[in-house]
Amino acid sequence: MKGFKKKLIFLTLGIISPISIQTLKVNAGSFGAEIFCTMRDGGNDHESSWDAAYTYIKKQKGGIFKVSPKQAAAQITESVIRDRETFSYCVEYLDQLHPNRKLIRDIQNEEERKEKEAQQREKNKKRLEKELEEANEEYSEETIERYSY
Repeated sequence: MKGFKKKLIFLTLGIISPISIQTLKVNAGSFGAEIFCTMRDGGNDHESSWDAAYTYIKKQKGGIFKVSPKQAAAQITESVIRDRETFSYCVEYLDQLHPNRKLIRDIQNEEERKEKEAQQREKNKKRLEKELEEANEEYSEETIERYSY
């Protein structure tokens, strides 16, 4: 009976803990979005608004693992998109939370292009080697010896 109570307590804590942590995370992201959007709407620059929102989200998250800037930006974006009516004035500022996405896409596209070119060069090289071998097979040893002096 005593072992059953312990298992029940651990099971209950195991279910309730993740729910409470998730709620804290959602609330932190939502209020972080409110901080960011209110400051931007008030005329503050991106950096000061971002610093204030990110600091608040980091402080609210707590725990062993820290919130990365990407995670915080994603939380703010998610909060603004979910509650579009409340944050309608803030949508225009979201692109500044992810300033290097276009650069990352361009770099990936360039890498893909280079990889395709390398594959095409390799394919052409193999094709030329095969043609050269076929051309060499046409000339027998007798043909080469006949013309040697």
